[in-house]
Amino acid sequence: MSKLDNCPEFIISYYAAVKAGATVVAINYMYKMEETKFILQDSQAAGIITSRPYIQLAEELRLRVDCLKHIICTSAALKPHILDFSEIKKENTSILKKLSISGTDIAVILYTSGTTGHPKGAMLTHNNLVSNALDCAANLKPNSRDTFICILPLFHSFAATVCMNLPLLVGGKIVVMKSLKPFKRVIRAIRNNRVSIFTGIPSIYTLLKNIKLPGIFASPLIKLFNPVRLCISGAAALPVETFKSFEKKFRIPLIEGYGLTEASPVVTLNPIKGLRKPGSIGLSLAGSVEIKIVDDKGNELTVGKVGELLVKGPNVMTGYLNEPEATSQALKDGWLYTGDMAKMDKDGYFYIVGRKKEMVNVRGLNVYPREIEEVLYQNPKIKEAAIIGIPDEHRGEVPKGFVVLKDEIQASEREIIQYLRDRLAPYKIPRNIEFRKSLPKNSSGKILKRILQDEEKK
Repeated sequence: MSKLDNCPEFIISYYAAVKAGATVVAINYMYKMEETKFILQDSQAAGIITSRPYIQLAEELRLRVDCLKHIICTSAALKPHILDFSEIKKENTSILKKLSISGTDIAVILYTSGTTGHPKGAMLTHNNLVSNALDCAANLKPNSRDTFICILPLFHSFAATVCMNLPLLVGGKIVVMKSLKPFKRVIRAIRNNRVSIFTGIPSIYTLLKNIKLPGIFASPLIKLFNPVRLCISGAAALPVETFKSFEKKFRIPLIEGYGLTEASPVVTLNPIKGLRKPGSIGLSLAGSVEIKIVDDKGNELTVGKVGELLVKGPNVMTGYLNEPEATSQALKDGWLYTGDMAKMDKDGYFYIVGRKKEMVNVRGLNVYPREIEEVLYQNPKIKEAAIIGIPDEHRGEVPKGFVVLKDEIQASEREIIQYLRDRLAPYKIPRNIEFRKSLPKNSSGKILKRILQDEEKK
C-alpha cells in the first residue's frame, strides 16, 4: 500500500514492490481515515509506505486494521516501530531470494474513483500494464530524448501509465511535480528541463486556453511552452471549445484519448499525424485493443448508432477484488462493458455521449448529458457545466443543468436556457439551471455527478 504524493519515492517503491512479487495498491493521498481504512481492509494490505504528513493517520490505521503490520516513512523515522525508507534502500539485496513472477500475476490493484458508487479494486496484471504501455508507445511514438512532466497524481491509472510506465519504457525522462500550484513553478520546470511531452486533464487545458495573452509572439507563456511538442488530455471528456482554443493559442497538438482504470487505462487516442477530430476520443489504440458498440441485447451497432462501448484486449483487468458479481457484470465473453455510451463515425472515430446510468429518458427519448454540456461549454460566459436527470411527473425525467460562470461574469438562468433553445431540440432543454461557485470533483478532475444526484434527492 502506497499513500504518497508525487515524489521519486513513489516510483522507486512502485517498481521495487512489483519486482519483489508484491501487489501495489496506490491510494489517493487525499483520502481520510474511513476511505483509507476501507481500501486497506479490502486489499488486506500488510504494509503502508507514506511520508511524514500522513504518519499520524498511518499509525491510527495500524491500530484499527488487523492486516496492517508495517509502516515505512520516506523521511527520517521518528519512532522505533516505523521503518526508514532510506535505510531500507541501503540494505544488501544480494541476500534476497529471487521470486518467479508470471505475467498473469496481479501487479497493481487500483480502486475506481467512485463517481457512481462504492470504490472497487480493479486487479491489473503485469501483462495488462506492459501491453498498455507498449501500445501507447506505438501510438504516441515517444523516444529516449523525450522528457515528460508529471503534474497528475501518480496514484491515478492515467498518470501511472502515461507519465511513469511509458517514459521509462522508452528510456525517457520524468519531471515529477508535487502540485500544479503555483503554475509558475510548472512553467519554470518545463523551461529548465526542456519538457517535450505535457500530460494533463481537461480543466488544466481550459485554464491555459483562458489565460489572456498580451501578444501571441510576445507572450512569455508561449515562449516557455516552446519545448513542448505534444500535449495529451485524459481522465475526463475534453470540451470541443477547449480543444480548438488551446491549439489555436499554443500551436501545439493536443491529443485526446479515452480510457478507464479497468483497461490499464488507455483504450483510444486521436492520431498524432493525421486528422484529430474535435469532440472525438479518437481511434482504437493501434496494437492489441479491440472496440465495439452494442445495444442492450449485445448486438453490434453500425455507424452513427449509440450504444455501450465494449473493450477487449490484454490490457483488460482480470476482475474486481472481492466483487464476483460486479466482475461478472463488467466482463462477459472476454469483453469489458465500460458503461459508457458511444457512437462511431464512418472513419472509425469514436465519440462518448455519456454514461449509461446518466442517460436521461424524456418521454421515451434518450438525452445524453454530454451533448448538452458541449453546447454549454461553447458559451463564452461558462467555465464549467454538468447535466443530470431529475424526476418529472409528466415526462418521466428531465435534464437539470449546473453551471459555474467565469470570474466576474454574470448571466441569468433565462439567458442560458435561451442559449440552449437556439441550439438543441426542445426535449433536451434543461428544466432549470443552477449556478454554483464550483462543482464537486474527484482527484482526476471528473465532475462527481453522483453527488449532484444525491443533493437533488434531499
